[in-house]
Amino acid sequence: MKVIISAGGTGGHIYPALAIINELKKQESYLEVLYIGTHNRMENKIVPELNIPYQSLKIYGFSKTDMKRNFLNIGYLIKSYYKCIDIIKEFKPDIIIGVGGYVTMPVLMAAKKCKIKCVIHEQNSIPGKTNKFLSRGVDKVFVSFKESIKYFSDKSKCVYTGNPSGDNVNNLKVMSKTTLGLSKNKKLVLITSGSLGSSSLNQKLKDFLKCVKSDDFEVLMITGDANYEEFISDSNYSSNVKVLPYLNNLASLFKNTDLIISRAGAGTISEIMAAKVPSILIPSPYVANNHQYYNAKEISDNKLALMEEEKELDGTLLYEKVKELLDKDNLEYKLMQENLIKQNKESSSQLIYKEIKELVKNG
Repeated sequence: MKVIISAGGTGGHIYPALAIINELKKQESYLEVLYIGTHNRMENKIVPELNIPYQSLKIYGFSKTDMKRNFLNIGYLIKSYYKCIDIIKEFKPDIIIGVGGYVTMPVLMAAKKCKIKCVIHEQNSIPGKTNKFLSRGVDKVFVSFKESIKYFSDKSKCVYTGNPSGDNVNNLKVMSKTTLGLSKNKKLVLITSGSLGSSSLNQKLKDFLKCVKSDDFEVLMITGDANYEEFISDSNYSSNVKVLPYLNNLASLFKNTDLIISRAGAGTISEIMAAKVPSILIPSPYVANNHQYYNAKEISDNKLALMEEEKELDGTLLYEKVKELLDKDNLEYKLMQENLIKQNKESSSQLIYKEIKELVKNG
């Protein structure tokens, strides 16, 4: 099978794309993959380091205020479109997969022009503008959340697969708590607010950490590099609290964690669900279309996690809630565990592969 895959801009697009590539490698005895990304975003470094053939496009996202930039970008978009047509004609793919980011627009438009089978994957509960536009010309639309389907005009194309990012968790070696100086006998609460952290959320969580004393659980707080020095400068926490600026391969600790408190990015949610760990999701109110709220709402409505809005967050009340959940007889915690275990036995990447294989076979 010959595949072109395109995704760019953020890890939320790139890591699902890499999970799909990993599944293709497992399933196909003969596979050629070409990755198309931007010339200046993180995929430009990550993908070539994995020895995946890479082609870059010079293209930028459109601005709400900078009209000069938008005018120039129309030119870049047109050039990228014709470059993609040349790439497709030379590579001759069986299928083209778009996994999010503005870089996918010229790739998928060129795929349609060249009459190549193509699909897209949407990570968030509310689709981005690029995927809504591209959905009209693709063969299948894969979604991470069932609620996303209502936003696409042709719902017959939509397939609920979940988010492939979570599949990466199952490929990681589980991190031991003791390597971080944590007790192997106490329960662990892990707090993270994304790779960059969140100063607004961190401030509210200080009150929570100050409540943690001689409890039978420990807390690992990941602040984000930019917030670490300020966070620890004015606070004395008990020995049951450990604060780190960053932890490489954080998801490798998930399966040794009893409760996760986290933002509600689509990638993070998929990793939490793959690890089958109960969680309290605190959606960021500062993202486009308030999509993290809707990500968390679908998960909490299905009793797979709890949701707490940042504006209503109270550190003392959160502490009481955590203590309640970690009680061995807590029914709310047990229900989350049971529902997480009942989730799809097949991984998202496997479901996507089956759909892709069928399209290629019937091509």
